[in-house]
Amino acid sequence: MDRIKRLSMEVLDQHKDKFTISFADNKKLLDQLAVVRSKGLKNEMAGYITKLIKREQDTIESKESDVEEEEVEAEVESVEETQEAEVPQEITIESSEEAS
Repeated sequence: MDRIKRLSMEVLDQHKDKFTISFADNKKLLDQLAVVRSKGLKNEMAGYITKLIKREQDTIESKESDVEEEEVEAEVESVEETQEAEVPQEITIESSEEAS
């Protein structure tokens, strides 16, 4: 497995922007970019590269969703604070009746 990782990383370092989350596309791209004589090795490399690209994309998406959630929470807190500030406090006026 170390050989697959090493070879895949060498190809990724040079051509990372060309690979996608599609195994079939990555396999075709490996044919164009590198000379891999073994079909099994090519498939394992394409699979490993696909896995890395998907993991990277999932990480980016989760970070973006975390940022969006934080922004929504901040907006909700801001609205709640504004609503609390706008609510007038009750004023109780007691009337005293004078006996004549």
